[in-house]
Amino acid sequence: MDAQGRGRADDIDPADQWVLNPNTGEYELRLTPSGPQSPVPGPRRPASRAGGPAGPGGGGRPGGAVRDRAAAPEQRPAPGREVPVQRRRRSEPEEPPPGRRSRRPVKKKSRAKKAVLWTGGVMAFVVVAAAAGAYLYLEHLNDNIQSVSDDGASTGGFSKDKAINILLIGTDKRTGAGNDKYGDSGSAGHADTTILLHVSKDRSNATALSIPRDLIVDIPDCPTEQEDGSQKVIQGKAGARFNESLGQSGRTPSCTMRTVTELTGVKPDNFMVADFNAVKTLTSAVGGVEVCLAKDIDDPDSHLDLPKGKHIIEGEQALAFVRTRHSVGLGGDLSRIGLQQQFLSALMRQLKSNDTLTSPTKMFKLAEAGTKALTVDSQLDSIDKLKDLGLELGKLNVKNLTFTTVPVIDNPAEKVKVTVVLNPTKAPEVFQAIQNDVSFSDIKQQKKKEASAVAARLKGSKADASEVRVRIFNGGAPAGSAQETLSWLQTEENVTKSENAGNAPAELKKTTLEYAPDQADQARRLAAIMGLSGSAMKPGESVENSQGLPTMTLTLGKDFKGAGVPLTAPTKAPDVEKSTADQVQCAK
Repeated sequence: MDAQGRGRADDIDPADQWVLNPNTGEYELRLTPSGPQSPVPGPRRPASRAGGPAGPGGGGRPGGAVRDRAAAPEQRPAPGREVPVQRRRRSEPEEPPPGRRSRRPVKKKSRAKKAVLWTGGVMAFVVVAAAAGAYLYLEHLNDNIQSVSDDGASTGGFSKDKAINILLIGTDKRTGAGNDKYGDSGSAGHADTTILLHVSKDRSNATALSIPRDLIVDIPDCPTEQEDGSQKVIQGKAGARFNESLGQSGRTPSCTMRTVTELTGVKPDNFMVADFNAVKTLTSAVGGVEVCLAKDIDDPDSHLDLPKGKHIIEGEQALAFVRTRHSVGLGGDLSRIGLQQQFLSALMRQLKSNDTLTSPTKMFKLAEAGTKALTVDSQLDSIDKLKDLGLELGKLNVKNLTFTTVPVIDNPAEKVKVTVVLNPTKAPEVFQAIQNDVSFSDIKQQKKKEASAVAARLKGSKADASEVRVRIFNGGAPAGSAQETLSWLQTEENVTKSENAGNAPAELKKTTLEYAPDQADQARRLAAIMGLSGSAMKPGESVENSQGLPTMTLTLGKDFKGAGVPLTAPTKAPDVEKSTADQVQCAK
């Protein structure tokens, strides 16, 4: 038998030569390309070799024997039997039937790609889960925050482009676990520790001004929102201790805020109230703060028992430290203020330290403790708002955070000295410095240059008062101030070339004098007459007065206190006792 008769004896299975014809739906025998192929109708046999029809007498090989191309009969499909399906060897690729599109071989993913896909999926899940978790945690922190209305006593909240004034109030209300043992457990609390924190506009420095709790002040009337939403005006009290501005007679933190405004002339932007628990939980959250004692202290009233030297304190021990007063200084509230300032300095240093900022555990504990322990005003009632404030405060270097106390003297009306009153000379200077954003810390070289440039505006020749030509606007001063100033200048100071220009287009916080370069000598004369500082002098362009002549512009701001009252703003902080937050001072 030749190769064809043996089914192409090249290792091909005979059944592999039967293929499906898509045009007829029948199986056909596929032979070598040399021989023509024809379809076979019905359950057919394979086509005969070319050269004659199949059967006796047909043409073909000698003797009329016609050999079927399917070779042996046992290799052909029997009638009625299904044609075997094509098979292929594993070593050969599968070929598609004619007329069908081939399927691309399925590539197996490499282990590396599988790992990447698996890792990517896990990471996506983690990111989504973390985002959801962070959102839920922020919502949890928001739920922790307690806020009360500022009752319109604030500026409406701090601004990123302005100086910031935050009123920090420590109350002696005995709420919280274990705090009733300190006595006075039923008290509504007082403004026991109060600090006005002023942060400069450029965030280069800050001043923490402590207000003695025993300072005699006038507490103003306080409109207060009640639980049912109604308003009630709580009557003020003249000649009262400052600490009565909170808790007593139903007074809220907004009443303390109004009292501070009345006392200092500085209107706070926001307030924060901390109780005993705040001291304990915040110090524990940061892992304790370092304080120093110059002597041994054993105070049974505050429960502080520490030998002299440096100590890391937290929790109950930290609370005892800020409450003790009988064992330091003169044993009064002013001596305790020094301890509290040392404590806050230490807390600030710890908050800004890498130990805290790089520890997720401490940061979470701090967020938890802070939101639970502090009560804030309604302008700071969310994590986002507190975060924004924290970012502004975070710009501050602790060496430029100065602690000082309102200058006071013993109350002359008392035989037994218990309370104090304002120092009539130094206290106004301190308040005015804060109002004018003056740094109590060392001024940077650049600020010194700026101060020198401002001071230089006052140096030089001065024109005669009769040559000074000025228009006067009221830009926030009391009604009638422009006319009052005009009359005073003309009758008392011989500034006859002056006129009342009415109300200014906008209110100003501070009085300003605008002048052209060729009017500098006139500006210096008017500044000397009115007691204006160099910072109030604004070089610019002149305007025309009612006669069409060039004139300067004097705008009386909210700081105007009356004709003849000097308006010189301080450029240097007054000489008062102070300390900075970067220093560790041992309490004596």
